[in-house]
Parts: sequence; C-alpha cells; structure tokens
Amino acid sequence: MAELGQLTLMLGLALTVYATLGSVLGARKGVPELVVSARNATYLITAVAGVTAIALVTAFVTNDFSIEYVYGHSSTAMDRSFLWVSFFSGNEGSLLFIVLTLSLMTSIAMFLSPRGFKDALPYTTAILAGIMGFFFFVLVFFASPFAPLDFVATEGLGINPLLTHPGMFIHPPLQMSGLVGISIPFAFAFGALIAGKTRDEWLDAARVSAIVIWALLGSGMLLGAWWAYTILGWGGYWAWDPIENVAFMPFLALTTFIHSVMVQKRRGMFRMWNVVLLSVAFVLAQFGMFINRGGPVVSVHSFGASTLGIIFLAFMLFSLAFALIVFFWRFNDLKSDRPLESFLSREASFLMNNFLLLGIVGVTLWGVLFPLASEFAQEETVTVSAPYFNHINGPMLLALVLLMGVGPVLPWRRANRASLKRWLLWPALLAITALAGMAASGLEKPIALFSFSVLVFVITSIGQEWYRGTMARRRAGDNFAVGFWKLVNGNRPRHGGYVVHISILVLAFGIIGTGFYSQREDTILNLGESFEIDNYRIEFAGHGEEPRADRLAQWAIINVYKDGKYAGELRPWSAFYPGFNQVSVRAGISTGPIEDLYIIPTDFLNERGEGVLAGGGPVTRAVFRVSINPLAWWLWMAGPIFILGSVIALWPQPAVELSPALNRRRRPTRSAALQTGD
Repeated sequence: MAELGQLTLMLGLALTVYATLGSVLGARKGVPELVVSARNATYLITAVAGVTAIALVTAFVTNDFSIEYVYGHSSTAMDRSFLWVSFFSGNEGSLLFIVLTLSLMTSIAMFLSPRGFKDALPYTTAILAGIMGFFFFVLVFFASPFAPLDFVATEGLGINPLLTHPGMFIHPPLQMSGLVGISIPFAFAFGALIAGKTRDEWLDAARVSAIVIWALLGSGMLLGAWWAYTILGWGGYWAWDPIENVAFMPFLALTTFIHSVMVQKRRGMFRMWNVVLLSVAFVLAQFGMFINRGGPVVSVHSFGASTLGIIFLAFMLFSLAFALIVFFWRFNDLKSDRPLESFLSREASFLMNNFLLLGIVGVTLWGVLFPLASEFAQEETVTVSAPYFNHINGPMLLALVLLMGVGPVLPWRRANRASLKRWLLWPALLAITALAGMAASGLEKPIALFSFSVLVFVITSIGQEWYRGTMARRRAGDNFAVGFWKLVNGNRPRHGGYVVHISILVLAFGIIGTGFYSQREDTILNLGESFEIDNYRIEFAGHGEEPRADRLAQWAIINVYKDGKYAGELRPWSAFYPGFNQVSVRAGISTGPIEDLYIIPTDFLNERGEGVLAGGGPVTRAVFRVSINPLAWWLWMAGPIFILGSVIALWPQPAVELSPALNRRRRPTRSAALQTGD
C-alpha cells in the first residue's frame, strides 16, 4: 500500500502540472484539443486521489504499522470505527483528504459549469489544478502519509483521545472541505477575469458554488461547537480559539459575498467589491491553513508538531499577490453599471451589511495576530481572550441581526416614508412590546432583553413578508398552504435566504440565553449524597468503570430531580489514556428547549481523597462541574434549519407559473411582487 500510495501521489502531481499548463497554453494558443485534454486530466486527478486515499485507508484497516503515519495515528486497542477519524487526524492524512475533496469538487464544478462560461473555463481549470498541485507537492516532498517507519512496530500509538467522539466523523471533513472549497468560486471569478470576461459571466457559477461551500463551512463550525460542548469539559461551545477564528473569518467573508452578489445580479452594482470579497475569503482560507499547520499561533486544534508553516505562509502570500495582480489588471473593467441612489434602499442595506461583516473579520484577525504583534514589539506575548471578542464583535453581530429585519424589506433604488412605515411599524411595535413584557416579568440583564427584542423584530419582519405574500395568493384563489408554497417556490433563493436568517435567529437565541443566564458550580459528592442548584437536585447514586487496553473508563450514575420530582438518570463519563497522559470526558446532558442540565465528572476519589488512578481503592466520592445552560438546545436546532434554508436557496428555480387571476392583476402589490424578487 505504501508503494502504491506514493506512486499515485507523484502521478497526481504530474497530472496537476499538465492540467495547469495545458489549460493555459491551449486557451492562449487556440488549441481546443489541448484544453479538453487538460480538463480531462482534472477528472483523472480525482480518480488518482481516490486510489491514494483507498491505499491509506487499507493501511489503517490492516494495521500496517510499517507506515509512520499509521503507527502514529492508530492502534489495535482503539475502537475500529475511529479508523476513519485516524485517516485525517494528522497533518499528512488531512492534506490527502483536502486534495481528495478539492479534486472531487473541481470535477463537479467543471462538469456543471455553465455553457456560456466556455471561454473562461480553461483558466478556471488552471487555477484549480494549480492549487491541487500545491497540495500534491507538499504531500510528495514534505508530508507523505506513506513514509516508512524507521523501526519495527507491532503496535501503534493511537489517536488523540479528544478525537474519539462522534462529532469527529464529520466536523473536520466539513470544515476542511469548506476552507479548501472556497477555491471553487474564487477560480470561477478569476478565471473569467483572466479571460477578459469582466461583467457578470462568472456570477451564477460563483454564487452557487459559494453557497454550497458556505453551507459546508457553517455546518462544520456548528458541529465543532457541539463537539467542544460535549467533550472539552469546560461547559462552553465557543472560545474564540485561533482555529475557530480562522474558520469563522472566511465564513464571514463568504457571507458578505453571498449577500453582495445579489446587488450585482439585480442592479449591476458592487462588481469590483464582489471580486475583492472573494479574494479576501480565499486568502483568509489560506491563512487558516497556515495557522493550522505549524503557524506561530498556538491552538488546541492545530497540528502543533508541524514544520509546514513556512510553506503554507509562502502559498498564502502567493495567493494574495495573484489576486492583487489580476484585480488591478482588470480594475478599469469592473465598474458598476449605476451609482448608489439612496441610503434608504436595499442596495445600501447590503453595503452596510458588508461593512459590518468585514469589520468583524478585521477585529477577529487582529485578535488572532495580536500575540505575534505584542511579541514583536515588546518581546512579550500578550494573549487575547474571549472578552475582547465578545465586547467588540458582540454589538456588531447584534447590529447585523437587526439589519436582517430591515434590509430585505427595503425596495431597490430608494424607500419612502410610507413604505418604511408599512414594513417596519408592526415589527417595531411587537419588539417594544416583547421588551416591556420581559422586563415586567422580572427578567434581568438589559443587554440580553434588548437582544431578545431585536430577535422579535427580525422574526416578525420575516413573518410579515410571508403572511402578506401568502394573502396575496389567497386573494388569487389559492388556500393558505398552497399560497405559501407557491410564494416560496416562486423565488427560492430569496425565501431560502429567509430560512437561513431564521436559523441565525435561533442560534442567536441560544447564544443570548447561555451567554447571559447560565449558572455553574463545582461540588464534591460522596456516594449517596446530593447537591442542589436552582430547582435541580443532583444525587451521586453510583460509579462504574471499564479497564481497556488503552484507557481506564469511569462514569458516575447521577439521579436527577427537578422541582422535587425524579427527572431521569445521567451517566457523565471520564477516561484516562496512559499513552497520552490525558483525560477525556463526556458530559452528561439533560437537554430541552428551556435549558440544559450539564454535568462533567472532573475527578473520582477514594476514601483518602486521592485520585483512584494515583492512590487506588474503590471510588467513594467524585468532583463534579454542574451547569444550567438556558436555551442551549436552540444552538443545535439552528443547524438543520440552516441546511434546509441552504437547500431551498440552491434548488433549481422553476418557471414562474401564475394563476389566471394573478395574470389579470397587471399591477402587482408589494406582497405579490415579492414572488418575483422585485
């Protein structure tokens, strides 16, 4: 398997070089056969990367410890289901996964590219093949997953205990796919620019691929938050860790592009701005790979032992230079068709949305780089913690949420006082009523109350649009359900976007609840003892353990009583891995729409108060971290809604079929016009 894998890596590198040069030369010299051959080579790269991946998976399945990567990331004692996680748990395997994913995305993008994109496609192919070539180059010369072990081993080391979690099956693949997948819309845009197609020829291909990649990256980040919530033991889900941030920043840049591109598509504006946004997203993705693979910023998620940082830094700088050169080359051809006519318009709201999102990117980037700047300036590393990000990004994120309720209801070009009153009066009144009601009910923390009222404003704004559009359909003869379906079906991108906005509101609901109203206490309980927090009583009813070859697993049996009534049993879990000298935990969580009861066992003690691993003897007491996390359930509910909205937005748009009654209405109302996006 090692020989086969190394051979296919070299073959993949050769194919990427051929596809890059063949595409450019074929296009420049007018040799269509060479262009087609180079494009076929990109399809073959996918097959070659697939064979390479199969070779590595086979090596893991057969416990081929003669390969250094298999030895370092697998063992016969670990659960066999986690061999898939072992595949990408290290630097070398994750790079192979990235090139496999990018090659597959490239093949799909080439196959589905619009017919009108034919002249620019060779340059897009060359860009993507060049990016794949970089990864193959690193795999062949610096980080081969098939390098032989320099001694004979009959057992491997296994994977990091923190990776033995169900979330690891899909969180890293989604996040890696999202980061590298930003190459696809970038290549569509810059391939068109190189070919001289500087208007909107690349727009649809870049927009669709950007939404797909954006959905992958967003889902991966949310799964990562769930992983942190259940396994890291600190009770949270987001800590503004550098690796979290370097995924968050390109996600925000893509979010900005997806909104801004609507203005280009509808009004022929922001063309130059959108090219810049794709460049920012692409370079930030390269920055994320640099930080994750040996960069100078320390993170619990990064490959700390990697020496590849300088190589990825060089590629990031090359990507930045390439984007700048092409942008300024075509600068004069990227002008907008018309100017911004009014600051009270949908175009202006999108522009404000862009500034806020990029402002958050800037604040986050400075937080990531500040330790390096402080070390350079003062020869002392000053770290930036969560309060910095929360205090600065928090208000901007809330302003973004508020803009969700205002921007989409504004008309194109300019709004007048009557339209503003019609579309914003009821959402504003309901938000004020909700704020007064929450304050009267005794809820504290004014910032949280104001934030909840903003959510009410936005959800009312969306609901009002849907209601009025559906009522227009009812007046045309449809019942309410059919009318709503036709409304959404008539403009899927717009209404899919509304569903995504609802997912953001649901996520914000959970963030506000957990951020402002969580309770946490640490306690030591003897067997049979109980502890009260708020309206819960927690009883340490028993203890279990299971010695394994690679770990000692222990769990507590907890009886939970709520308002004096038995509410169920939890079994929070902890395991010590001697090979890593590391403890991994699993929280016991009783979840519901109102709140989560969250319990982590931080230590199991014998009667002398010693940890059972150090002192031996039966467990008689345990140390627990107990939290009540209000509205945490809504954090995870946001994920399915987010995916649903993305699917609706991406689903092919049908031909608009209006009923005869609607066809007779030649002057549509505002609600009816929403069906066609006007």
